[in-house]
Amino acid sequence: LWIFGYGSLVWRPGFEFTSRKVGFIRGYSRRFWQGDTFHRGSEKTPGRVVTLLEECGACTWGVAYEVRGEQIAASLEYLNMREAVLGGYDTKLVKFHPQEKDAEEPILALVYIATPQNPSYLGPASEEDIAAQIIVSSGCAGHNIEYLLRLADFMRYFCPQAEDKHLFSIEEALISILPCLYYTEESLEET
Repeated sequence: LWIFGYGSLVWRPGFEFTSRKVGFIRGYSRRFWQGDTFHRGSEKTPGRVVTLLEECGACTWGVAYEVRGEQIAASLEYLNMREAVLGGYDTKLVKFHPQEKDAEEPILALVYIATPQNPSYLGPASEEDIAAQIIVSSGCAGHNIEYLLRLADFMRYFCPQAEDKHLFSIEEALISILPCLYYTEESLEET
């Protein structure tokens, strides 16, 4: 089984896997439209995390993890709690295209998508409003700022050829609100 991650799963899968590949899926764009009241926010100040929006011609970069044998049940149980129960995400099968030049056919992968029908769905907002909400939100997995910056770093270092205007516009808005922001893991852990 392959599992595609496009948010925090790209740096913190939280389950055992056999292999991983960077690549993309077509027909979806990544959006900070899902609310989070557990991992990156609270009931009082929900965080903003990503979901996928169906969009013709778009593609979303991320990481696909291969799980085998006993890893399958364990990873699905873990992800069901993390993504579905606590996050409001549903599952879907998508075609994943590995980044490798010699990659064969696309790989069928499971992906978690938050739809507008779930109670935590926040929907669209301006990049400035999303950044302002991210700045004040923190949850059990850490500050919402860390989530945004780690995702932007992943895109810069692993997918430099890919564009994600939505993600980088929110990052720019956040930096303009906090011009003195100096990002390190240690400083975020202290907040």
